[in-house]
Amino acid sequence: MAELEKELVKEGFWDRSEAKEILRERARLQDLLSSWEALEQEFEDTKVLFELALEEEDEETLKEVTSRLKKLFSLVEEEEIKLFLSGEHDTSNAIVTIHAGAGGTEAQDWVEMLLRMYLRWAEKKGYKTKIIDILTGEEAGIKSATFIVEGPYAYGHLKAESGIHRLVRISPFDTSGKRHTSFASVSVIPEIDEDIQIEIRPEELKIETMRASGHGGQHVNKTESAVRITHLPTGIVVQCQNERSQHRNKAIAMAILKARLYELERRKKEEERQKLYGEKKEIAFGSQIRSYVLHPYRLIKDHRTGLEVGNVEAVLDGDLDAFIRAYHLQKASEKRAA
Repeated sequence: MAELEKELVKEGFWDRSEAKEILRERARLQDLLSSWEALEQEFEDTKVLFELALEEEDEETLKEVTSRLKKLFSLVEEEEIKLFLSGEHDTSNAIVTIHAGAGGTEAQDWVEMLLRMYLRWAEKKGYKTKIIDILTGEEAGIKSATFIVEGPYAYGHLKAESGIHRLVRISPFDTSGKRHTSFASVSVIPEIDEDIQIEIRPEELKIETMRASGHGGQHVNKTESAVRITHLPTGIVVQCQNERSQHRNKAIAMAILKARLYELERRKKEEERQKLYGEKKEIAFGSQIRSYVLHPYRLIKDHRTGLEVGNVEAVLDGDLDAFIRAYHLQKASEKRAA
C-alpha cells in the first residue's frame, strides 16, 4: 500500500496507461487490510471478554465468547481464501451458465435445482444476482440459465464450480420409482472490464430479436425485447431477455459475448502453453467434478478434492463454502508443490 501511495502522488500519474490497474490493486489491498484490522479488533475484544468471564466465573459471558469465536473462525477462513484468489480476474463479477445434459425433464429439473443453489449461495454471501436468460423445459425444469453474480471475488469463488455436476435420486417424474442419474454442466467466466479491448466486427455478428419467453409479464411477452447474438467465426451464441428494453438486452448480450471471447482466447493460450511444457491439463468444464447422491444414501462428494458432505439439504440450499474452500486449498497446495 505504501508503494502504491507513492505512485499516486507522482507527476503525470493520471496520464499513465496503468493508472486504473494501480487504483484497482490499491482498492483490493485496502479491502484486505480493512478486513484484517476488523478481525484483529474482534479478536482483541473477544480475548478481553474471555478474561473477564474467567475472572468473574460468568457462564453466560463464556457462552457469548464461544459464539463470537465461531463467527471469528468463519471470518478468518473467508480471509484465508482471499489470499489464494490472486488470479487476473478473481476479484471480478462472475457470469454463470448452467446447461442440462442428457435426460430430458429429469436433467432440466436438476438445472433448476442448481440455479436455486447458486442463487441462495450468492444471497448468503451478500452478492447481487441478475438472471440474464432462462430457457424453460416443455414439461418442467430449465434447459439452460445464465446469470451474473456481482460482488468482490465472485468469480474467484465460483470458478471452483465449473464442470459437470451429477445427480443420483429417485425420479419425481417416474411413476415406477426408479433411480435416475442426471447431468448438468456449469460454466463460470469473469465479467470482463470495459477497458480490455476485444475486437468484434459488426459483419461477424448475427443479431436477432424476438419475444421474451418465460416469466416477465405482459410487456415483455408482447414486444420483441429479447436479443440473441451469434458470433459467426466461433459459433458462440448469447441471449438476453431479462430487461424490458431491447437496447439494454443487446448491451448485456454484447458484454457476455465479449467475456466469452476473452475466455476462449485465454483457454487457447493456456492449451498452447501446456503443449510447450508437455503437461497434463485438467479441463474443468466437461469433467465430472461433483456427485450429489440422494438415493440409496445421502452424500455429496467432490471428486477433485475428495471432500464429502452428508448434509445434502444444506448444500442444495446454498451452503457451498466448504467445497469452494477445499478446491482453493488444493490448488494452493499444488502450486507450492510445483
